[in-house]
Amino acid sequence: MAPRQIVFKKLSRDPVSGGVHGEAGTLWINIDFVDPVDGVVLVDPTQLKDKKAYVALSCTFRTRTGAPTPKCRESLLHKLGHNAYPFFFELPDNLPCSVGLQPAQSDVGKLCAVEFEVKAFSAKSQDEKPRKRSTVKMMIRKVQHAPERSGPAPSLQTTYDFAMSDKPLLLEASLEKQTYYHGEKINVHLNITNNSNRTVKSITILVEQMGNVVLYCHESYVEQVAMEQFSDTVDSGGSLDKVYTILPTLANNRQKKGIALDGRLKYEDTNLASSSIVKEGVLKEVLGILVSYRLVVKLKSSGLIPCSEVRAELPFQLMHPKPDAEW
Repeated sequence: MAPRQIVFKKLSRDPVSGGVHGEAGTLWINIDFVDPVDGVVLVDPTQLKDKKAYVALSCTFRTRTGAPTPKCRESLLHKLGHNAYPFFFELPDNLPCSVGLQPAQSDVGKLCAVEFEVKAFSAKSQDEKPRKRSTVKMMIRKVQHAPERSGPAPSLQTTYDFAMSDKPLLLEASLEKQTYYHGEKINVHLNITNNSNRTVKSITILVEQMGNVVLYCHESYVEQVAMEQFSDTVDSGGSLDKVYTILPTLANNRQKKGIALDGRLKYEDTNLASSSIVKEGVLKEVLGILVSYRLVVKLKSSGLIPCSEVRAELPFQLMHPKPDAEW
C-alpha cells in the first residue's frame, strides 16, 4: 500500500490562502540531507489588487529553482487552479532542529524552543509589515532521524582501586548498538569481577540527557531521564555477568522541568529530544539546543568510606528511524 499523503491547509481572512505539505508537517533530516519545504499558495487576484503575495520561512534560508515538482504539489496546483503558485525552500546546514525545553506546569507564556514557521502574506513590498488579516502562518518542525549506518556499539573496561584494598574491581560494560529509537528498550551487558576486599551492595543504571543551549548565551545542563536500581550483590572474590534493561521515555518525565523535547505540532504529542548530529565543519555556526545522551552505571560498595562508588559512562544516540518516503 502506498504511503498516505497528508496535506495541511490554512486560510487567511483575505487575499492569500496557502497550503504546506509534508509528513505530518515534519522536515526529516540526516547528517547530509534536509527535507525541503515546499507547497502551494493560493491567491485571489480581485482582492490582491496592487499588492504582491510573499511566502517566507521564519529562519535564514536559500531558495532553489528548477527543482522537480512532487506529485502531491502537482495535484494541489491542478486542484486549486491558475491562481495557485508553488514555493520551495531549502534550509542551510547550520540551522538547528526543532527542540524545546519542557516548562513547569505553573509556567505561562511560550516555552524556550527552536521553532520554524512558514508564512504567506500580501503586501506592496516584502519589507512592509503585513496586516494580520492578510497573513497565514503554519508551524512546521525539523527533526533528525538516525543515520543509515550506525557507529560501533559503545563499550568500556575499567578498574577501580578501593582504599585499603590490594586488588581492584574490574567492570566491563557494553551496549548492543550505538543508536536506539524512541520507545526502544536499552540492554546493557555488565561483567563485574570483584577482586577487591569490598562487596558491591547495589547496581544503579541511569540515562542522562545532556543539553547545550547555544542562543544569546551558552548554557549546559544534565538531566536524569531514566533510572533503574537493582539489588544484585557481588561479594569479595566473586563475579557477575548479567544483562540489565532500561527505557528512557517522556511518559516518565512529564513533570520534570527543563528536559529537552522534540518540537511538537498542534494536537500532537512529542518525545524526548533526539540526539543532535551536526555535520562536520558547521558545528561552530549552529545556534539552538544541542542534545546528547549517556548511559551511566553506578556500583555502590560497602566499606568505611561513605558513598564509595564506581561510575562508568557509555554515550549513545536516541533518535527516530528513517521515515518512509512519501512525496
